[in-house]
Amino acid sequence: MSEETNDPRISRRSRVVGDPYGDGGGAPSSATDVEGDEDEELEEPGWGRGFLQNLWGGVKEIVIIAVMAMVLSFVVKTWLIQAFYIPSGSMEDTLVKDDRVIVSKLTPGPFDLAHGDVVVFQDPDHWLGGLPVAQNQPGVRGAVHKGLQFIGLLPDDSDDHLIKRVVGLPGDHVVCCDKAGALTVNGVAVTETYVKEGDTPSGGRPPFDITVPAGRVWVMGDHRSDSSDSRFHDDGTGATGSVPIDDITGRAVMIVWPIDNVKWLSVPSRIYEGVPAPTKGTPVAPSTDATTKAG
Repeated sequence: MSEETNDPRISRRSRVVGDPYGDGGGAPSSATDVEGDEDEELEEPGWGRGFLQNLWGGVKEIVIIAVMAMVLSFVVKTWLIQAFYIPSGSMEDTLVKDDRVIVSKLTPGPFDLAHGDVVVFQDPDHWLGGLPVAQNQPGVRGAVHKGLQFIGLLPDDSDDHLIKRVVGLPGDHVVCCDKAGALTVNGVAVTETYVKEGDTPSGGRPPFDITVPAGRVWVMGDHRSDSSDSRFHDDGTGATGSVPIDDITGRAVMIVWPIDNVKWLSVPSRIYEGVPAPTKGTPVAPSTDATTKAG
């Protein structure tokens, strides 16, 4: 045993692993101590590289998650829902200035428009021509603001959209107002509980008697005396004041800001439940494949 232990041909590994002391005794040799120190020194650079690799892996994961979140937000904003902010009081008291609303882009589309729906639509024919154009924020801040709006992380504050309530669908005969001062749709008076308190269905404006053309809707604001809607842009026939369905971005379904006013936007079915379908022979818009009505 002593000859094997003292044999200089014994490998460093056998001393360190097989016999830590290399001499069969209890005292470590100086050579073994030095070799052990070298092993420890060789391990330090490896630990540093591992830390940097883990850090880089974490950064890459965060970047991938952020990009996926932005792509998902863009997809949702483009085809499902989009946020808008309310710039005026024309829809009071249902919506007030600076409210933020969520708009479903599934209506119109998979879901049909219904009487009473609150819809966002693009300016159909320079309705907003008299309003000042919103000034974009300058520099990097403005670019970031527009970018977040584009991908859907900020509500759209563009000045080319309006929000009103659908009162007449394609083919409807809409009259304002009957002897009792109520709006009628296809000969049935409608009790519009959503009209701003203290206002009237006519809003003190001239009467009208129109039939909604095919592919279009007749819209009015809930604050009738302070809303530049279909009434103001019509030639008396319903053709120029009505809004093309193709210009409708979607139906407002929820108020999400301010926090103390978060609520769903819906119309009690009883308001329009007695309104019959348009009379046969009246032009109507082509039907869609949807079987469920929103609202």
